[in-house]
Amino acid sequence: MYLVGLTGGIASGKSTVSSILRELGCPIIDADVVARQVVEPHSRAYVQIVRHFGPDILEESGAIDRKKLGQLIFAHDDKRRLLNSITHPEIHRAMLKQILLYFLKGYRYVVLDVPLLFETRRLTRFLNHTVVVYCDPATQLSRLMQRDGLTQEEAEQRVATQMPLKEKRGLASHVVDNSGGREDTHRQVLRLHTALEDSMEFLLVRAVAMAAAAGLGGILLYTIKLLVS
Repeated sequence: MYLVGLTGGIASGKSTVSSILRELGCPIIDADVVARQVVEPHSRAYVQIVRHFGPDILEESGAIDRKKLGQLIFAHDDKRRLLNSITHPEIHRAMLKQILLYFLKGYRYVVLDVPLLFETRRLTRFLNHTVVVYCDPATQLSRLMQRDGLTQEEAEQRVATQMPLKEKRGLASHVVDNSGGREDTHRQVLRLHTALEDSMEFLLVRAVAMAAAAGLGGILLYTIKLLVS
């Protein structure tokens, strides 16, 4: 099994591509979903966040108010770094746990859906392939304005805060152009899925894992047990 990174930009259609891949039977690990799960009440990250940032960031239900927390760290680099130091290890641990489970189930590849894949570059060295969901700038603005009820100026401001899709496109090993209709996008994703399924890269990864298991034995099993606990 090998890893494929999926990313895009605001209103480029990454969610559409992700849903098509799910329909095709591909396992998807969504970094945004994992990030919300690791800060659920009474989790390790939750306890540390409340200890460092105080109970004022909580909703009445006891859950973390993401908007309040975001406002608190927005203008303070030190607080943002502190939050990242708490959440990132938990996010990576949770993602690794899911990867291991999919590996044991025998999947050929797993998709990591990561919005800031190229911005942070924390995961790119572990990926065999990267996929960018692209659409032309005019289409991106139009979709964003319609989706979020924004003016053109507001939409342009939001797009400007992200790495340009053209730049991401140049960094990716595969591009899905979502400028057209869903049928065209579906055909592109189907071709991509077929190419990834037909790749023999998973055999090399599995062979390395089996060799490691044979050589390390109990150490490997103990490590896996720690990671998934």
